[in-house]
Amino acid sequence: MKKQQSGFTMIELIMVIVILGILAAFALPRFANFGNDARAAAIQGLAGTVRSASAIVHSAWLANGGTGTTAEVEGATITTTTNGYAVATAAGIGAAMDVDGFTGTAGTGEIVYVPADYTGADCSVTYVQADPAGADPEDRVPQITVDDTCAG
Repeated sequence: MKKQQSGFTMIELIMVIVILGILAAFALPRFANFGNDARAAAIQGLAGTVRSASAIVHSAWLANGGTGTTAEVEGATITTTTNGYAVATAAGIGAAMDVDGFTGTAGTGEIVYVPADYTGADCSVTYVQADPAGADPEDRVPQITVDDTCAG
């Protein structure tokens, strides 16, 4: 009597493992960059938050008569320019937003937000405050610049 073979041979199993290894070598680099993609998405989300907060502060300033250099938003007093846009400080646009996980560094007339755990220089949202006396109409509203390459 002849004995029936059952299962796979050693060669067949080794070939399957080799093929899976080759497929994994090509697929792994596509999935290894999720950190940078997630950071870039967070930066885009923060940019939307900055734009919304700026518009809400200006709207609140207008709704309260359109005078002075403060606006009340949800019980918080936000420091504004004379035309009602939030200034680029922690008491201005920083107070209008809830930005957990980001660090804001204020400069002269601007504040730059970067992810708290990021050490590169290519992943940020920059808020440049409005210049009410600006000659160009674009200068009279805040400028928001996004760098979402986040390569590091």
